[in-house]
Amino acid sequence: MVGIKRNIVRASGLFFALLASVPAVMAASAPPLSNVQVLKVQSAACGIENISAGQERTTCDHGGANIKVYVLEMGYGRTPTVQLDGFNLDGVQTKVCAYDNGNLTECTGASRKIVGTLYIFDLGGKQEGTFSFSNRSINAPGNTMSTQLYIK
Repeated sequence: MVGIKRNIVRASGLFFALLASVPAVMAASAPPLSNVQVLKVQSAACGIENISAGQERTTCDHGGANIKVYVLEMGYGRTPTVQLDGFNLDGVQTKVCAYDNGNLTECTGASRKIVGTLYIFDLGGKQEGTFSFSNRSINAPGNTMSTQLYIK
């Protein structure tokens, strides 16, 4: 029994010695969600309509197929819930990076900092209704952010 204890102590001592020799890697934590906003609605009927913060409905009548909604999420969220009149929607996403001057762009190089996600949702032939997007932050404070827009 004493031999087993001695081997465990030696093994754990070796583990901690190896751990101490590994250089510390400092990584910034992922920023919590700070904003979600519908940026644009695109359709054949209206082209691209820019959506202002707090806007409750589109000004253009986007009716018809192939309506796309662009949502910008700042910070890191889990898995968003996205619906049009209660029906779930699928979309594509791309990471958004920030230059040192604060301008946002699609992430293409390793030298930029990821600050959020741009989602593009195709309404799948649905012609109008209330679009809603919500997501919960992956880290503290674990807040939930949401936005909605009536698309006519």
